This record gives sequence, C-alpha cells and structure tokens, in this order.
Amino acid sequence: MQMFEPKITIEQLYELFLAAGSVTTDSRNFQPRALFFALKGERFDGNQFALQVLKEGCSYAVVDDPEIARLDKHCLWVENVLQTLSDLARYHRRALGLPLLAITGTNGKTTTKELVATVLRQHYNVGATEGNLNNHIGVPLTLLRLQRAHQIAVVEMGASHRGDIKQLTDIAEPDYALITNIGRAHLEGFGSYEGVVQTKSELYDYVRAHGGKVFLHSDDAILPKAADGIPSVTYGTDVEAQVRGNLMPHLGGYFLAFRLFYEDLTYDVHTHLVGDYNLPNALSAVAAGLTFGIPIEDIVKALEAYRPTNNRSQFIPSTTRDNELIVDAYNANPTSMRIAVDNFASLASSRPKVMILGDMYELGSASEEEHRNIAEYVSQLSGVETIYLVGRAFYALHKEIKAPHLYYFSSRDELLKTLSSTPFHGQLILLKASNSMRFSSLVELC
Repeated sequence: MQMFEPKITIEQLYELFLAAGSVTTDSRNFQPRALFFALKGERFDGNQFALQVLKEGCSYAVVDDPEIARLDKHCLWVENVLQTLSDLARYHRRALGLPLLAITGTNGKTTTKELVATVLRQHYNVGATEGNLNNHIGVPLTLLRLQRAHQIAVVEMGASHRGDIKQLTDIAEPDYALITNIGRAHLEGFGSYEGVVQTKSELYDYVRAHGGKVFLHSDDAILPKAADGIPSVTYGTDVEAQVRGNLMPHLGGYFLAFRLFYEDLTYDVHTHLVGDYNLPNALSAVAAGLTFGIPIEDIVKALEAYRPTNNRSQFIPSTTRDNELIVDAYNANPTSMRIAVDNFASLASSRPKVMILGDMYELGSASEEEHRNIAEYVSQLSGVETIYLVGRAFYALHKEIKAPHLYYFSSRDELLKTLSSTPFHGQLILLKASNSMRFSSLVELC
C-alpha cells in the first residue's frame, strides 16, 4: 500500500502546477498532464475519480481522502481540496503581480466584464473570466488560467450568500473594484436586500483596506456612499462625473447610442447593445480604458465593435417566422426584470410587441411577492400587445391577476405547445427569464 506525506507545501504544489501547465476539476475534460482537484459536491465526490484521471493523463490528483491518497503516489493528500485550490490561485496571482480589476453587481456584471476586457484588449494582453466562472470555484480557476503573458486581469465575482465577495477578494486580491449596481437578487441566500448591499460592498471594503481604486457609478443611489473615502474614477450622466455620457435617440433601431464627453470633445457612440440600461456599463468600460491609458478613439471603436452573445441583451434580427428577438434569458431578478420590461415597452417599433417572461429563481420567501409585483406591473402596461408569463411562480397568480393581453403557462413545456401550434409572425419579442427556465431553446420557435 502506497504511503503518503500529508504535508505538501503550497510552494511545492505551485511547482507541480507550473510543470503541469493547467488545472481541472472536471474528470471528463482536461488537458494532458493537468493537475486534478478532487472537489466534492452534493451529488459527487471527486476523490472517486482520482485514479481514473491519473490513468487518462493527469499528472497529479489533489485529494482529501487519505484512503485514496494511499493508492497512488501521484495522489497528493491535503486537508481540504477546495481550500487548497483557493490557496494555489492566490499564490499564482501574487507570483504574476499583474493589475487585477474585479467586477461584481446584481445586474450587468458579465456584460460589463466583456466591455471592459474588450476595451483593454485594444492595447493589452488581458486575461478575463470565461463563461460563468465567477464563484468560489470559478474565480480560483480563472486566476489559475492567467499566464505570464497577460498584462491585466479582469475577474467577475458573483455572490449568492453573505460573505461570498469577501471570500473571493481574499483569493483574488483586486487592485481595482467595479460594482455595477445593487438590486434585489438571490434573496434566498442573502436573507434580505440589506444582505445584498453588505455582501456586494465587500469588494469596496477590500480595496479600501489595501489602497486600491474604484470605478464608481456616480448616478447610483447607494454606491457613492458605500465607496466613501476610496480613490475613485467616476462615470455617469451627472455633469460632475469624470467620464460622462448622455443617451441619444435610437434613430429607428433598438441599440444603445450615447454621446460621450471627454475633455473638450464629444463622441457619438453607437453600440450593438440592446437596452438603454447598458449606458453605465459602457461608461464604466470607458473609465477603465482611460485609467489604463487607452486613447479615447480606440475605446470608442472597441465599444462600437462589441457584439453581445450568450443570451445577454442579444438582438436576433430575423427568425424563420420573420420575428425580431431580444434575448435576455441568462439571468433574471426583480430589478433586472423591471428594467428589461420598461426598456422593451419604450422601444419604437412598427411591429406588434410580445413579452415572454419566465420565473425568477433564488428569491426564497420573497418569491411570491416579487412575482406578484411583476405580474401586476405588466398587467397594466401599455404598448405591448401580448404578454406570456411562464413558470410555477407566475402561474400561481393566474386567477388573481388578469388582463386581456396577459396569458399564463405553468411550465416552459406548456408554452412550447402553444408556440408550436400558434406561432408568432412579424413580431418584436422579448425573452426574459432566469437561466434555469431554459428560454434559449425558445429562439428556434419564435
């Protein structure tokens, strides 16, 4: 039976990581010689796959089951695999020593991360969060993907429980902080809106304590107070903002257009982002670009060239049924739902408008009230011909909140039957729901 020494240091593990070239937590998908971290979940135990991944090409497996560690000399025993993954990520981040900008917020953080990274890439090699790797596992994995060639890191941080952001900042050690906004989301985990505010503000707390800087949305009702005393670059519509922009008419389209004021010059910026609510997200990218010395002309070009993907404020101009789609179906909470609804209702279009709204998840005891608020609001909305409310939370209100243009569906499958039998033609359609509602699959039927 293989003996083992449960005292591998982080320095020793880091040398193995550098030799391996990559890490993985997925036993089904990894690069040759990767360092495997055997994480545990509610329904799986990565320790059980350690020997398998070693046979299939991983160089080492980091495990916290001593019985597994005894079976192969390439199993590295630690007390806690997740903690070790975090420690290794922090060590790597310190070894690289590059500037790191952390982004969090209730709404718009992924879009903002993409905009900031797009702008910074005009002059720098940028390492940025990929996909939804923004939690206690994703942030360490993001950090461990950074390379010596990277000059700046842009890291997205998500939170669903109190203390989550503090945990992530202790790992990533950001130099710059950007909070997009603070709204009503993940109330099940936070317990209250105040819990959301406290947790998101932990990003400011870190940079305040470590001499960092914030990119601050000065129009926001909460953020300026939370960032009090921290060196900041402000952006917004207020004349006092260091980076200032005002909305422009859509000129027959649905995309965000704004006038950017910089020094004594103005720039008209025409983006491919659907929704005027993206103005502060775009301005934050301008602020970041200017801070890192990127010429304003290059910043404008980058913003105009950016195309959103992954069902986030995404416009699909034509479908097989001649509909135009606005797909914002990756995330939904009471704040983002209301913003999306208002923006859609305000759009000028010759086409009849249809809203298809799905349940909002992770609201806990506030779920019934928040879904009722949305249903009551859209039931009185003008400028939208048809509204479909989809999911169990919305359907529970179908006898209580009624309107001639309001239709309820208990599930996505029930909606699919209707879309298949009586499809829309020539309409402008908004798809908005939490990702768990799987609204992305509706695109083919719209």
